[in-house]
Amino acid sequence: MPRGKPQYHAGMQTAGNRDIYSISRLNREVRVLLERGFGTLWLEGEISNLARPSSGHWYFSLRDAAAQVRCCMFRQRNMLSAFTARDGQKVLVRARIGLYEPRGEYQLVIDSMEDAGLGALKRQFEELSAKLAAEGLFAAERKRTLPMIPKRIGVITSPTGAAIRDILHVLARRFAGVPVLIYPVSVQGATAAAELVAAVRFAGRHAACDVLILARGGGSLEDLWAFNDEALARAIVASPIPVISGVGHEIDFTIADFAADVRAATPSAAAEIAVPDGQEWLATLERLAQRLRRGLLRRLEAQRERLRWLMGRAARVSPSARLSQQAQRLDDLEQRMSRAMRRILTDRRSLLGERRSRLWQSSPAERIRATAARQAALLSRLRAAALARLHRARERFSPLVRTLHAVSPLATLDRGYAIVSREGGGILLDAAQAPAGTLIEARLAVGKIRAKVEGS
Repeated sequence: MPRGKPQYHAGMQTAGNRDIYSISRLNREVRVLLERGFGTLWLEGEISNLARPSSGHWYFSLRDAAAQVRCCMFRQRNMLSAFTARDGQKVLVRARIGLYEPRGEYQLVIDSMEDAGLGALKRQFEELSAKLAAEGLFAAERKRTLPMIPKRIGVITSPTGAAIRDILHVLARRFAGVPVLIYPVSVQGATAAAELVAAVRFAGRHAACDVLILARGGGSLEDLWAFNDEALARAIVASPIPVISGVGHEIDFTIADFAADVRAATPSAAAEIAVPDGQEWLATLERLAQRLRRGLLRRLEAQRERLRWLMGRAARVSPSARLSQQAQRLDDLEQRMSRAMRRILTDRRSLLGERRSRLWQSSPAERIRATAARQAALLSRLRAAALARLHRARERFSPLVRTLHAVSPLATLDRGYAIVSREGGGILLDAAQAPAGTLIEARLAVGKIRAKVEGS
């Protein structure tokens, strides 16, 4: 830009060579700079001051030990959350930086949220999975083929859990002639991973079985964490005996599942895979369908992610961004109105309690009787005062009436006099005013007389 030649644009106010911003213009441009400058961020913090207005949006602060930032998560996003947020909860969020223009406050617009502790375990799981996969531990070509009819099946699990009962029940139902050797271990807790590793290695050294089932019942990611141990994965891969992993429920995946020669959805499914059955081909087709379903879900999730990215870009340049701002302002006003209504109700309840207390402290019936007596006395006094005042008024006005009557022209008429006037004219004071032939009118005490002058 050449010096000395200020540039102008539509809507810009200037004073001399100054570019004077309005507050709304400043906030609008800062919002655009924030949204374009940072993009999508991952943050971890603790939720505080969580509010859920009737619109369904979430408003809260995300804080750590030294700072905090305001956040909002709109209804169409928080409906996709796997859990309901609460105050004090540590979460991992994916967010975009924005600005709430009416107040000039910068904030985070949350796209997704997950539990921070669970997210840390997931990241650890993904990092270890990627590391072992890169080493080829999960490669399909190294997977061993299961024996068609095993001579003996080894089961590594807790001897008191539900998993061993399910496995023994399924084996007895499908192929009861195969003996079972149980390697008892802990499947949860601080020593569980080491016990699982020792059991896999022990079974491999003694070769008393020709197939191993590594199993436990379902649980949370923390409950299943012993099966995500790196040493266990390497022990499974190094085992001379093929390993079937049957850990958790169908939706649960562990590192042991990836390292095993065959992954079963549940302990019962692991038992079904270990021995032949007439439905084996159907089970194989079902596993293939599950793999296809998982692949499709991953593909759909990738497409959803791209769609969210495109929607985010569109939101920054479309009217929907302003609508979001207005929706947030509406929620803000709604919360303020709600707080004001609660304050009014609290004040009214306090006043009502005070008046109720005062009412109970005195008898309403006694007060009614006292008030009625007082009203009767006041009414009697009022009547007496009114009569007295009326009497005094009559006494005061009677002489005045008599005096007024004495000087009234009407009193003169009562004594026989008359008031004579020309017909249609004024009062006659002189006979000369009424020559012969003049029509006159005489007003008496009672009535009027019309006459014609004959002479004077």
